[in-house]
Amino acid sequence: MAVLRACFGIYAVIIAIFYVVMLPVSRAEHASSPAPAPTSDGTAIDQGIAYILMLLALALTYIIH
Repeated sequence: MAVLRACFGIYAVIIAIFYVVMLPVSRAEHASSPAPAPTSDGTAIDQGIAYILMLLALALTYIIH
């Protein structure tokens, strides 16, 4: 059990170091360019709702039969 905790601690430290090193790099890349203008005209939202309704109909059909 102690070995498992030690391994978890080592992994946690490695992940923390990775994020500390990579986070400033990723922020520097995104800070130089302005945010793009939104291009959604609502069709993606409509299509997502249609997919959800189709999955719901499929699930209901499966449950009823």
